[in-house]
Amino acid sequence: MSIATGQSQGVGQSALRPDGTLKVTGEFAYSSDLWLDGMLWGATLRSPHPSAWIKSIDIAPALAMPGVYAVLTHEDVPGAKFYGLEHKDQPVLAIDQVRYQGEPVALVAADHPETARRAADAIQVWYELREAVTDPRRAAFDPACPQVNPHGNVVRHQPVRVGSEFTADVVVTGEYEVGMQDQAFLGPESGLAVPAEDGGVDLYIATQWLHVDQDQVAPCLGLPKDKVRLTLAGVGGAFGAREDLSMQIHASMLALRTGKPIKIVYGREESFFGHVHRHPAWMRYEHGATKGGDLVYVKAEIVLDGGAYTSSSPAVVGNAASLGVGPYEVDNIWIDAYGTYTNNPPCGAMRGFGAVQACYAHESQMDRLAEACGLSPVEIRVRNAVSQGSKLATGQVVDTPAPLAGMLRELAAMPLPGPGSADLRALPGGVAQTTHGEGVRRGVGYGVGIKNICFSEGFDDYSTARVRVELLGGEPHVLVHTAAAEVGQGLIMVKSQIARTELGIERVTIVPADTSVGSAGSSSASRQSYMTGGAVKVACEAVRERLDKLTAGGATLTEVLADGPIEETREFRHRRTFPMDPVTGQGDSHTQLALCVHRAVVDVDVELGLVKVVELAAVQDVGRIINPLALEGQIHGGSAQGLGLALMEEIQVRDGKVLNPSFTDYLIPTILDMPPMRLSILENPDPHAPYGLRGAGEPPTLSSTPAIAAAVRDATGLALTRVPIRPDDIALAG
Repeated sequence: MSIATGQSQGVGQSALRPDGTLKVTGEFAYSSDLWLDGMLWGATLRSPHPSAWIKSIDIAPALAMPGVYAVLTHEDVPGAKFYGLEHKDQPVLAIDQVRYQGEPVALVAADHPETARRAADAIQVWYELREAVTDPRRAAFDPACPQVNPHGNVVRHQPVRVGSEFTADVVVTGEYEVGMQDQAFLGPESGLAVPAEDGGVDLYIATQWLHVDQDQVAPCLGLPKDKVRLTLAGVGGAFGAREDLSMQIHASMLALRTGKPIKIVYGREESFFGHVHRHPAWMRYEHGATKGGDLVYVKAEIVLDGGAYTSSSPAVVGNAASLGVGPYEVDNIWIDAYGTYTNNPPCGAMRGFGAVQACYAHESQMDRLAEACGLSPVEIRVRNAVSQGSKLATGQVVDTPAPLAGMLRELAAMPLPGPGSADLRALPGGVAQTTHGEGVRRGVGYGVGIKNICFSEGFDDYSTARVRVELLGGEPHVLVHTAAAEVGQGLIMVKSQIARTELGIERVTIVPADTSVGSAGSSSASRQSYMTGGAVKVACEAVRERLDKLTAGGATLTEVLADGPIEETREFRHRRTFPMDPVTGQGDSHTQLALCVHRAVVDVDVELGLVKVVELAAVQDVGRIINPLALEGQIHGGSAQGLGLALMEEIQVRDGKVLNPSFTDYLIPTILDMPPMRLSILENPDPHAPYGLRGAGEPPTLSSTPAIAAAVRDATGLALTRVPIRPDDIALAG
């Protein structure tokens, strides 16, 4: 349990995270640290091929090895053989075919992790290779393309059709590409499954959504949900990749088969194969405007590669379509957004999903339009910026504050950093001494992002909180119990701040998240402060109402609680949303929208193609600040992931095979890559949200990527239509 105490620790204060010190000192227990005496270790055999038929599997060599307790294939799945986040199309273990490199084929349980791995390697599988579908555009548009999915190669096609005027004085077109980014969390997939006396299983797991895991795991085990109990273990980062299952069903199957606890911990390479990634995107845009720079129309074709299975691709497509023109007023829109099945690695949720890809394209277009109209990058955006009362591409009216024009002007007015330092660490290439300033050019770029908050398109999005006030040690104490996953975002702290604010009691304990309380939904879509924060708030209000009645006669809180605890459970739902129309794309599909704008300053060694981000400045409207320190951390973190997508992060896939499944070859920004940040955080409350807050974790990821790309273009004069920008994109072009 996490206990938070102290003065001035309510909403609006920089309350310290109760788990923070333990994480910094290395004492925090993550899911990979779980241990039980007598436990066995699980390992997974994965396909080396992106597309093949399975002709036969021989498990005898693995079973014959000393220390091996079980070897399982699809024939041993006790219940449903398929699961999935939105559609149950993913096999627990491959049956007659594999659709991507890394697909699980068989499982092993042994008394030592190395024994388990060697046994998995000893399993003999005979494959018949077949053509791999790796081009998502071919998958979507070529009728002769092989079918990856029995229902076709298009996961979802979402059009948006508004207006009929598609001619303009000034027209700019562009084709853009976004590479496959990985969530790159530091804690690999891991967990512990423990067989229970009632025939069920207790699963301790690092996840983003306990109840949706339970909904998928139980049918595959052939068990009722109440016999599959999940408890959140320590999570070492998530960013969307833990929304889908990894080893949950596998560990549980092995535990039920052997009757012993099973621990599975992926190595780093297996982690790259064991979770979904950000959808790569191919996008073609056309913007039309008046000579003065007022948008007349936007046309776009967006193709997102979903990989082998559905995951959350339908929602990603919906976001890309609905937010595809960005936060700009435009009366005529023609968008076609597609999600496709291929034999590439499966893709799903990652911070800002769908909106990130579209943002890079529409912001690149706004820069082109600015140049064509003779306007500055800021002025073209101010001229077309949405505000309260504007309509989005879906026809949804922005009915909350949206001061985008003012945010852009404030950003542009911020001082620029001074000239480059003589310190080598401040130059492109750093201490490698590739330059002492020669060949280095400075550039400045801007980016604007708009992100939907919470779940959209009619999803029954809710969170549950149980709040209990009782005497502990003679003092009033609050216990808050939810199933909301703390994945590093600081939710434990936020829940305690809300409880302290609503009840006026300092001592607050956050009970570990598990499935013995109602669902809290996913820790994604920047929704937990809004949704679980809202649930905790209304549950606290219900407790406070009862306490107020009991103390109305003059009794003290301590006297009232001496008769027993006061407990209330409440569900919280946001206002209703609606699906996008399948033909026109119209509908009030989003709960809340958040804006962030970035300015990037970069130094580029144009001879070697090396980039140093000198400074990032950001203005973000968060509605209401719940915790200033944590909020700044979210903006810094989101900006770091946007920087990674702009300059270095990409899973390299060739012919369906991953070429760089390691942190040696998949590069993520370090502390030396992150520049100083200049922040302005605005508070324009959303009247529909608890405390007026807006989800804040995702928007910085959207706008930072195009801002950095624009700054590199400004420094080099190159078009640079793909992220991440590689050194050879700059050096060879020069």
